Amino acid sequence: MTIDVFDEKTIDAVYRHVVQILMRHMDIEKTVLDAFSYCFYEMLDNVIIHTDKQLGTVLTHYNQKAHTLSILIADDGIGVQASLAKNEKYRTLSETEALKLCIEDNVTDGAGMGFGLYATSLLDQKVGLKFEVRSGNHAMQVIDGVISTKESDFWQGTIVYMQLQTDKEIDPQEVVAYRTDVTDEFDTLFLNDNELEQLW
Repeated sequence: MTIDVFDEKTIDAVYRHVVQILMRHMDIEKTVLDAFSYCFYEMLDNVIIHTDKQLGTVLTHYNQKAHTLSILIADDGIGVQASLAKNEKYRTLSETEALKLCIEDNVTDGAGMGFGLYATSLLDQKVGLKFEVRSGNHAMQVIDGVISTKESDFWQGTIVYMQLQTDKEIDPQEVVAYRTDVTDEFDTLFLNDNELEQLW
């Protein structure tokens, strides 16, 4: 289990720290790790870009027996609805509408591309057991591909929670809609030539 607080200066170190710990578990399917590492950084970066707070907390837990990875990223910023409202296109959205929309492609407050949570939702379609975005007085859940919203205890800011099945082989390029080569990015960041040779 890892618990880390991160900001703009430490985001890269925290990202690398968590992924390197997960790499030690050889039973985690590499294709899942390739796709997860991309989505994980995007979720961390969302805190820096969109919350107006610049500080977040991330918790990860790997259950080796069940082959599940749980991730929670939380901030106490302005929340999903207020963030999207910075974009005139989404200014009139209700909190539940904003939560449902935030995982769609190209939905952004204008500060980013609107791709990170969308890619994360595609990862959820492949190996997700639970995906939840909580903000304000509501939570949006995706379970078995079904999206629902419900009232929840108030949270000032946003919580993103995922539980992934880690022993299933996937095509990581589908998770990023073939817009980048996540396997090559992962290998470049985390595997040097010697480590790559040892995998064969």
